Amino acid sequence: MLHGIDVSAYQSASYDTDGLSFVFIKATEGRSYVNPKLADQTSRGRDAGLVVGFYHFLWPGNLTAQAEYFVGKAPDRAGDILAVDWETTSEGTHASNAEKDRFIKKVKELRPHHRVVLYCNRNFWLNVDTTSYAGDGLWIADYVTAGKPRIQAKWRFHQYTSDPLDKNVADFGSKAALKKWAEGA
Repeated sequence: MLHGIDVSAYQSASYDTDGLSFVFIKATEGRSYVNPKLADQTSRGRDAGLVVGFYHFLWPGNLTAQAEYFVGKAPDRAGDILAVDWETTSEGTHASNAEKDRFIKKVKELRPHHRVVLYCNRNFWLNVDTTSYAGDGLWIADYVTAGKPRIQAKWRFHQYTSDPLDKNVADFGSKAALKKWAEGA
């Protein structure tokens, strides 16, 4: 298992990269928010030689506009991974299954040379999702033993704790294998 983290504006731009192979960075949310630390957090990951991914917090509605906003703000380098964060919004709503699927497909259309994955928690995967569509891979949040999420589906990334920050593992045999997969979209 490879180790990584995910960060947003709540975390430092000078996060610790020791022992990490990858980082996911929040890029955007809806159609108006951009992480103010995006450039610095991206530089930190790239300078440390990490595989870098970017995620968009999905809101219901305006899927094409959100996808265009995301790919317009997220850095665009070969081997970067793109992700959709599908969960309950601050207003207590969430994008529908059809909206989640359309968003992933639109991002893949706009950035055909990038892997696009779905991030969601175990409850969403088991009780909200009805299509099992996760683009190029599933990034599952389930706060249990690293690499042992309580789902039957094949997953690529597992967020296993948020204490003291979001920690993840990736189901790849080596960093080189992760890079090869990320670059092979």
